[in-house]
Amino acid sequence: MTSQRAPLEPLVPHPRAPVVPQASIIPPPPLPPPAPASGPAPPHVFGLEKSHLLKEALEKAGPVPSGREDVKRLLKLHKDRFRNDLQWILFCAELPSLIQEGPQCGLVALWMASTLLVPPDGVPLDRLLQVALERGYTAQGEMFSVADMGKLAQEVLGCHTELLCGGLGGPNRDYILQHIIAGHPLLVPYDEDFNHEPCQRRGHKAHWAVSAGVLLGVVAVPSLGYAEDPELAGLFHPVPSTPYQPPPLPEEGFSGAIYLLSKQGKSWHYQLWEYGQVQESNLQLTDFAPSRAMDGRAYVVPAGGVRSGLCGQALLLRQHDTSH
Repeated sequence: MTSQRAPLEPLVPHPRAPVVPQASIIPPPPLPPPAPASGPAPPHVFGLEKSHLLKEALEKAGPVPSGREDVKRLLKLHKDRFRNDLQWILFCAELPSLIQEGPQCGLVALWMASTLLVPPDGVPLDRLLQVALERGYTAQGEMFSVADMGKLAQEVLGCHTELLCGGLGGPNRDYILQHIIAGHPLLVPYDEDFNHEPCQRRGHKAHWAVSAGVLLGVVAVPSLGYAEDPELAGLFHPVPSTPYQPPPLPEEGFSGAIYLLSKQGKSWHYQLWEYGQVQESNLQLTDFAPSRAMDGRAYVVPAGGVRSGLCGQALLLRQHDTSH
């Protein structure tokens, strides 16, 4: 498939095709007020007031882990998945967690990304939902168009957006990796499996994630600007505020050497996904789920359906005053 990067269209309304009759929209409640200053600060996780089960599980699990901690946990837990003939470099921009309510995974992913684009707290989720409703991008929080997601980000976050078409492979692969290594977020639709990992269900489990980190397997770590993790041999991190030599990117046919560090709205943990797995899932988003078509709710789907709105597409985001 031919790979191309296209500028986003200006903010112009275009026809929508609701799958079922329009339903009334009830915006989510505002976020709770901050906890009192006395005592230990609560974990930086939003959305827990909507789920007692998640709140109880989080209290048992302890503080929300950082991206570095989650990667180290996964490397230790699933060490047989990772090639032992490589050394690993982790680039990671920290993201907060937000547990979604209803079909709002795309807006939740955009909110997480907004904390990197409009630091430190991003833009309130209810503001993203309000504008998406006003522009006709959504009926209840769902987002079936990467192009609409880009226009929403442009308007609300005031950031630079770039729509990628043609899949995550080919020339787009190195472009995406360089974007993430530079500390900028990527929004990517995919099919979600029961464990939140990418799968292939022809779009029936379409979901959104934000990637702001990458784990690269290299034969040798560049000598400038990296330090080995004190707890896990073979894992290296860029030294903060120090120039570093860009790592060599693995060749496209070299499997098992690139993992995206991602978050999505159904877990406070980071996900570590093999790049090819995400690429294949993103490239087969073609059909609207029959279960959604028959659930009696309204959904806004672009002309051409899920295939034209999501398939083989992703969104690069960065602040206007930064260079890629």
